[in-house]
Amino acid sequence: MATIHSPQKQQSRLRAGAALMAIAGLGFVGYAAIFFVLNFTDTFLELGIGPDQVDKGKDEIEAFSPQLYHYISHLHIAVSGFIAAAGLAVAALSWYGVRRGERWAFATAVVVPVVGLGVALPAHYPWGLATIGHLGLIYLAVLIFFAGVVLVFTAMRAPAKA
Repeated sequence: MATIHSPQKQQSRLRAGAALMAIAGLGFVGYAAIFFVLNFTDTFLELGIGPDQVDKGKDEIEAFSPQLYHYISHLHIAVSGFIAAAGLAVAALSWYGVRRGERWAFATAVVVPVVGLGVALPAHYPWGLATIGHLGLIYLAVLIFFAGVVLVFTAMRAPAKA
């Protein structure tokens, strides 16, 4: 027997789920900001990436090849921009579209991080770059996002009864 949900309960789930999705989107933006800032510090390498993963630091990379150093730096900047853009898109779609029950906004808000993470995450594992320090904040944001997705999905799926 299907559970009957009141419109108020569905709306509450929808709003809570959308809020969690938006918070996760802002978490992606925060991760991107850290990624961006570290590029301009002596750390240079990404969050959670150290000598166990990359045996050369900023100075050694720059001394070996200034062009390679600038190329890596430009990749850090570009990737951080795309992570931030995806996070902003997820947050805005979730807050302004998903919260109103717009299915197109929900589908888009889900597809954006799935595509981004689906492309980016697998490359971390073969080379030992999937450290908790490097991906931990992303994993946390994904868990928050997934909790929001489940709430929204159940709210949108259940028929409302007064």
